[in-house]
Amino acid sequence: MLILELNPDSLDGTVIDRAADALREGLLVAYPTDTFYGLAVDPRRDDAVERLFEVKGRDASTAIPLIAGSIEQAREVGVFTSVETRLAQAFWPGPLTIVVRARPGLSAALLGPGSTIAVRVPAHPVARALAASFGSCVTSTSANRSGEPPASSAAEAAAALGNRLDVIIDAGKTAGGPPSTIVEVRPHGLRLVRAGAVAWERVLRSLG
Repeated sequence: MLILELNPDSLDGTVIDRAADALREGLLVAYPTDTFYGLAVDPRRDDAVERLFEVKGRDASTAIPLIAGSIEQAREVGVFTSVETRLAQAFWPGPLTIVVRARPGLSAALLGPGSTIAVRVPAHPVARALAASFGSCVTSTSANRSGEPPASSAAEAAAALGNRLDVIIDAGKTAGGPPSTIVEVRPHGLRLVRAGAVAWERVLRSLG
């Protein structure tokens, strides 16, 4: 396991690039987000995604969300209507995940019902920089075995997953707290998929 130490207030591009290179090789990278540490793989590689499910012990029928470095990058993996764009502009970077129709190219194992994908731009500079350096969205499921507590530090991620991890970006403790709120735009209105850090009432108010 390779541990890459990084100061989130003064990003070292060389460190981020090393982690992005690992993703290109199909490896598994743990990294900090604005809630907990997440697990990144290349979402376009079936072999990497299969290994991600195996490492987490996650049910293969459960979709896995992505994080993007920017709204523009998120649009490369999903189709955003005007409503979804308004939500993204109101809450990104931040802990609101939006379910959109997936564009071709992603591993089918990541997708939800109706070929959808959940995506957000996190409010953590390391997470955004990793996606930007990689040149595409990356997966963002929590760095722990399914059913176990999420990791708020690199040490906790390492303890939870051990040698199953290839690379850890250690940028200190994360804020923790509730997970991201997940919403989906449906023909008859907005649906709350998972309650989380952004209050449902705030989401509704943002749309007027």
